[in-house]
Amino acid sequence: MGINSNGVQIIYRASEGSEDEDEALASSTLLLYHKSMRRKAKNFILDLLYPKFCFNCGREGSYLCEDCKSTLEILQSHQKYIFKNLKDLYFALPYQKSLIKNLIQQFKYQPFIKELARNLSSLIITHFQLLDNKPNFFDYTLIPIPLEKKKLKWRGFNQAEEIGKELSKFLKISLLNNVLAKIKETPPQVELSDEERKENIKGAFAVRNEELIKNKKILLVDDVYTTGSTMEECARVLKRPTEGGYPGAKEIIGIVVARG
Repeated sequence: MGINSNGVQIIYRASEGSEDEDEALASSTLLLYHKSMRRKAKNFILDLLYPKFCFNCGREGSYLCEDCKSTLEILQSHQKYIFKNLKDLYFALPYQKSLIKNLIQQFKYQPFIKELARNLSSLIITHFQLLDNKPNFFDYTLIPIPLEKKKLKWRGFNQAEEIGKELSKFLKISLLNNVLAKIKETPPQVELSDEERKENIKGAFAVRNEELIKNKKILLVDDVYTTGSTMEECARVLKRPTEGGYPGAKEIIGIVVARG
């Protein structure tokens, strides 16, 4: 209640439900704060128990320190690549570099350091930032190359998906991990020839929730591109019309940390 300049009494009335809304907002804010504090406390304890050391120089604090990252010759230009099913391919480094090989192997093989996704994705992000003609992916959707269930259970995470999550934050675009599935177990590709790899991977992937990709532009994410047989097969499956009658993806661009 109050008095205006003309001496007229004014009654101030809160809008209906405003107190409830304020309480809900305060409760939500407090919950987010507690979650944030718990996450920080957990990370602090983990850092104390399992400190991070640079894989190259051994300096404490990060798996890839800034000094060692600066020695990597991240590509500052992009050469257009056109493949049968991929419209283009972006990669930050050649895979032959021993440091990048070491990082990716520690990411994919025991002891499976999931947090390396941040370091590896930062190389791709730096590559994008260094390009004169910076790519614009605002209308694209990220899809990671999937793992078969057995390998996913063994490793505990999909390395391509973890890289994709970091890229999703940077590019501010969505990531779909429920579209592409690996439906056939395949022997490791490492020891196979180019032709054997193509035959080995054929029919290994399928599209789920097909309506999510009709006429979409896709960024297909993986850690390494070697012969390209895996990424090409995934792109082929994503582009073809689906059994449900939906058109496939409109165009697909590959994004990897390194190319072999």
